[in-house]
Amino acid sequence: MSGIFVTGTGTEVGKTVVAAVIARTLLARGLSVAAFKPAVSGLDEYEGSGELPDHELLRLACGSEQTDDEIAPYRYGPPVSPHLGAELANEPISPVRLVQAARAAADGADALVCEGVGGFLVPLTLGYLVRDLARDLGLPVVIAAPPGLGTINHTLLTVEAVRAVGLEVAAVVLTPWPYEPGVVERSNREAITRLGEVEAQVLPWLDLASPEAWPPLRVGRT
Repeated sequence: MSGIFVTGTGTEVGKTVVAAVIARTLLARGLSVAAFKPAVSGLDEYEGSGELPDHELLRLACGSEQTDDEIAPYRYGPPVSPHLGAELANEPISPVRLVQAARAAADGADALVCEGVGGFLVPLTLGYLVRDLARDLGLPVVIAAPPGLGTINHTLLTVEAVRAVGLEVAAVVLTPWPYEPGVVERSNREAITRLGEVEAQVLPWLDLASPEAWPPLRVGRT
C-alpha cells in the first residue's frame, strides 16, 4: 500500500485540510488518489452551513468518484468521538471492516490518503484506537498541529506515540500558519524540528472551495 496516514494532536487542528492538500498535490503529479477516513462525526453541524464535511472535501481534493461509504464507512450526526457515535447509533464499528475498506480504496489508486479521527489515541472502539488502524495499514504518518502556544508538548507526544508502534513520522505540518508569524510560532517550529527530529512544514489559511489555488504539500516519500 502506498500513501500517507494523517493524524493530529487533537480535534480541529487541520487534519482534513492537510490530508486534502496532500491528496491534491499527488493528483497534480498525475497520480490517481483515493481517500479514506474511518469515521466522520458532527454531520449535523454542516447542515445549511455551506461547508463540506470531511469526507466530501477529501473526495473533492482527490478528484475521486468514491461513494460516501467507500471514503467513510461510519458517519454520525452528533459531534462526538467515533466510539460514542457508534453507541448512540447502535451501530458497532468493526475494525476488520475498516481495514478491508481502506485496502479496497488503496487497490484502485496509485496512492491512499487516510485521515484519522481526532488525535492518535482516539478510540474507534474501546478496544481499537486510531493508532491501531494506522499500525494495521502501515503507512507513513503526517501529524497536523496548530502553530501556537502549547503545540510543542502535544506534537512531541504524538511523535513519540507514532514511533512507539513502529511507524514513520513523515512530517509535522503546522496550520494555519500566520501570514506574519510571530516569535512564538517561529520558535515552536524550530523546537519541534530539533526535539522531534522531524521535518516541520507549514500551511497557511486556504480557500477550501478553490483547490486549484492550494499550495503543494510534499511530505516524506510523496
